[in-house]
Amino acid sequence: MSKDLLFAPIQLGALSLPHRVLMAPLTRCRADTGNVPTTLNAEYYRQRASAGLIIAEATAVTARGFGYPRTPGIFNDAQVAGWKLVTNAVHAAGGKIVLQLWHVGRISHPAFQPNRELPVAPSAIKPQGQVFTGAGMEDYVTPRALETAEIPAIIAEYVHGAKCAKAAGFDGVEIHAANGYLIDQFIRDGSNHRTDIYGGSVENRIRLAVEVTEAVSKVWGADRVGIRLSPGGIFNDMADSNPLATFGGLLRKLEPMGLAYAHITRVTAQDIAHGAKDGVGPRELRAFYKGKIVSAGGFDRPQAEQAIREGWADALAFGVPFLTNPDLPQRLRTNAPLNTPDESTFYGEGEKGYTDYPALA
Repeated sequence: MSKDLLFAPIQLGALSLPHRVLMAPLTRCRADTGNVPTTLNAEYYRQRASAGLIIAEATAVTARGFGYPRTPGIFNDAQVAGWKLVTNAVHAAGGKIVLQLWHVGRISHPAFQPNRELPVAPSAIKPQGQVFTGAGMEDYVTPRALETAEIPAIIAEYVHGAKCAKAAGFDGVEIHAANGYLIDQFIRDGSNHRTDIYGGSVENRIRLAVEVTEAVSKVWGADRVGIRLSPGGIFNDMADSNPLATFGGLLRKLEPMGLAYAHITRVTAQDIAHGAKDGVGPRELRAFYKGKIVSAGGFDRPQAEQAIREGWADALAFGVPFLTNPDLPQRLRTNAPLNTPDESTFYGEGEKGYTDYPALA
């Protein structure tokens, strides 16, 4: 590998990437009516096509999977057509892009659900916190626990989303099993109190993640499928009594599948300030997984290169730096200064704070 560790080519499954500076999935709340991407979204991603790989924002695989306003979906023809605008723009600019498949589970509200139903979850445990429904901040509600007989339909929704992503022209998909959303809720014993085959032991709690990954891999081929995990995260009121055993067990189960990558977030100083505990992340979980690991979590260039050098990450996904710097790889390569983020425009409408960050002259 060259001395320029971040800019050495890499093979993630079937994806041949020119370098290891990836764009992390970033929710931006700028989809149009019907949760459909538009030409504005296409321009945003086109500007960032110099990423080694774009992991597009979390995208709901079902009408029951939403928990935030104006986030995109991938389950009907209009959404597929909208995403085609994005993939065509990225490919025309020479980039590669995969789509993150999402179901928020209990991190929703009846305001987002068909017929104002309760959100679904592994167990009827109300998460702490509030959700912005579009009308204001409201407390999360106690979700409805899914019946065992309903689980195959949940898996089928991920399969349908995977098929729609293929029709939309993506280069692959990433299964969102992180950040306290539905699959993560099944994985962790703080949110999963089930007594059926999807609850109790580690083997049972990881079952949905494994079954979704197997099913989506039949659509795409495992070498075009990634999975995102946040083993040390506490976002969305998440906890696990033994995350190393839980996520180590999941990774051991996933490794023989030959996935393109496992995307494992590290605990950041900000996470620790909010109560997270360090000690379970890609560095610790490398022993359980010999495949390619993508990591994210506030890396700068020296930290990213150290992770690659030490062997616990093969590529790094950058979030806010890519949000504010459409040409981030060039800036990192040349040690150029980065644009200052405007947090007031991270979520919202229009071009401001979305497509108006300048590239280097």
